[in-house]
Amino acid sequence: MLLFCPQCSNTLAISRAPETGTNRLECRTCPYQFLLDQAYYERKSMKRKEVEDVLGGEGAWDNVDQTDAQCPIGECGGSRAYFYMVQIRSADEPMTTFYKCVSCAHKWREN
Repeated sequence: MLLFCPQCSNTLAISRAPETGTNRLECRTCPYQFLLDQAYYERKSMKRKEVEDVLGGEGAWDNVDQTDAQCPIGECGGSRAYFYMVQIRSADEPMTTFYKCVSCAHKWREN
C-alpha cells in the first residue's frame, strides 16, 4: 500500500524515529511524520493465471491457420495442425509456435 503526505502529496517512506526508536512514516520533502504505534499489515491472496489465459484464453484457437505438421501422439497419425506464433522470449530469440492437432486436439509447441 502506498501512502501520500497530506501536506505536499509526495510518497511517505518508512523509517525509524531516532528519539523513540519506533517506526514512522515520513515525508522526504517536508517535515511531516506519522508515528506508527501498532502493527499495520495487509495480506492479499493472488489468483494464479492459467497459461491459456496468458496466451490468449478460450479464443486463442479461433480463426487460426492450418499447416502440415505431424502429431507427436503415435496412435493419432494426424498430419495437419492448427498453429499460431507468439514472441514470448527476448527479441533475439525465435518465435514460439503453438500447435493443435486437427484430428485428436493434442497441443504442443516448438521453440
